[in-house]
Amino acid sequence: MYPPRAVAAMIGVSPSTLKTWDQRYGLGPSARTDGGHRRYDENDVTVLRRMIALTGQGLAPAAAAELARKAPAPRTPATLSEDVASTARKGFLNAARRLDEPLMSDLAAKLVTEHGVVPSWDSVFVPCLTELGTVVTDSGRGVEIEHLASSSILSTFRAVPRPGKPGVLAALLSCAPEEQHVLALEALGAALSEAGFWWRNLGGRVPPEALCDAVERLRPAVVVIWAHSAELAALVPLWELHTGSEALLAVAGPGWAGVAVPSFARRPGDLAEAVQIVLSRAGT
Repeated sequence: MYPPRAVAAMIGVSPSTLKTWDQRYGLGPSARTDGGHRRYDENDVTVLRRMIALTGQGLAPAAAAELARKAPAPRTPATLSEDVASTARKGFLNAARRLDEPLMSDLAAKLVTEHGVVPSWDSVFVPCLTELGTVVTDSGRGVEIEHLASSSILSTFRAVPRPGKPGVLAALLSCAPEEQHVLALEALGAALSEAGFWWRNLGGRVPPEALCDAVERLRPAVVVIWAHSAELAALVPLWELHTGSEALLAVAGPGWAGVAVPSFARRPGDLAEAVQIVLSRAGT
């Protein structure tokens, strides 16, 4: 159970705003202490986060409050059906081979809108990029196709709306030093935006000192560091980050398979697990 000031700090609004939402729209706490002090539970905080997201999308406060109180229906299935995923992969790959970036972007945006970031990433985008990358490796041709496909997916992820009003920073995302592959981190950021959480992405080739400085200044709940090779993963200052911050550390990407990861760091096996790690930590 949380007092109003703690909730206000968690979701990035003032205590007076919480009081106004309680009085005007009924978005108040579920309990009070024996002394009459307001106390919010996890469900109350979830409703308030929805209120912030909805008003950020332009809804009037009264309408947003009405929607926020309703438990949302599951937005997306956990996975896409194979029929839907197969059709989507075929359409995206055909557009990629024609270098039809507008069509790729349209297909990607429609997929994410209808099914969500995680199912789209797991069932369509990753298989398509893997297939295109295999062609490049085997034949030495098709780099332009792979790059344009990645660009289309990247623009789709960056178009996913973030929560309307800044709140507590749930996650700081960063590539390992000299790492230039950023797409998986953009997928994670888009998935966090869908869930109504704030994040920042430092991008590729982040020097160790810069990463440590950013963590110290921003104080995120979770730091997620991506590496696609063991050589690059070994450059990440995990122990410095651990001793200098209270943030939970998570390491992602195939590069960590060849590195002894300290016990204090989490290693998600896929995008869905990475999202859950951030949401679980930030929700506390």
